[in-house]
Amino acid sequence: MRYGRSDLADLLYFLAIARHRSFRRAGVELGLSASALSHALKGLEARLGVRLLNRTSRSVTLTAAGEELRDGIGEAMETIGDAVENLNRFRDAPAGRIRINAPEHAASLVLAPVLPAFLDLYPDIEIDLAVDNHMVDVVDRGFDAGIRYGGTVPEDMVAQRLSGEIRWVVAGAPAYLARHGAPEHPSELPRHRCLNFRLGDDRVYEWEFEKGGEALAIGVPSAVMIDNSEMATRMAADGVGLTYQPEPIVAGLVASGKLRIVLEDWAPTGPGFHIYYSSRRQVPTALTLLIDHIRAARPLGL
Repeated sequence: MRYGRSDLADLLYFLAIARHRSFRRAGVELGLSASALSHALKGLEARLGVRLLNRTSRSVTLTAAGEELRDGIGEAMETIGDAVENLNRFRDAPAGRIRINAPEHAASLVLAPVLPAFLDLYPDIEIDLAVDNHMVDVVDRGFDAGIRYGGTVPEDMVAQRLSGEIRWVVAGAPAYLARHGAPEHPSELPRHRCLNFRLGDDRVYEWEFEKGGEALAIGVPSAVMIDNSEMATRMAADGVGLTYQPEPIVAGLVASGKLRIVLEDWAPTGPGFHIYYSSRRQVPTALTLLIDHIRAARPLGL
């Protein structure tokens, strides 16, 4: 059987669907609609004469034939992708698409300040950014890289620092502090209204403190449970309760007087942001350029 360009494209689509187990997520990676991918896969299955996928309204799984095809072509397709990526050395300007997964804090503190200048320097590079506080397998989901706090980077990944260490603070609106008083010790927090943050693995975050070698982790009562830092900060500024955030997140509101930091002598410093990627794949030129750009710009120090 001879194969044409459309077959090669459909095989790439098949690999993305097999990786994500989802037409929608594969479509996000490829920049195609789920219906277009479904149509392409039906055509591929018809030409091959076998069913590659089991589809239900809730799941997509591989048939035995689909597993064999994935295992047979996956490495070859990666080799083709690497060969195409190597052509960047011969272009006048680097080109390509980078898919990055990053939590909200990294997106706002690390990427947002540097991306405008980066895209001006490299107009042929496209950034596909998924802002997601949940911990995901970036390789399995088809991302080129992820960004996380240093202590949460998977051990089997190559990681590079993008920022210095980050200080974590408790802040509240002056009106809230006037009504409820300012806590002078972390042990007083259970008597306060707090805006709690849900972690990427759905655990409720304990507020951590450190002073003179003493470390505390406090489970605080929730006035609101939330997984969006921007909304939590806004609600704190409106006097709803206290928030626990990286200091750069609240710095602007503190400077304007809309928030005030409390328990400042208990504020701990934690690992900064790291970008990480698989050691088993070639690093795209565009990703290398972005990492170098961030490290040179030092949006949070380094």
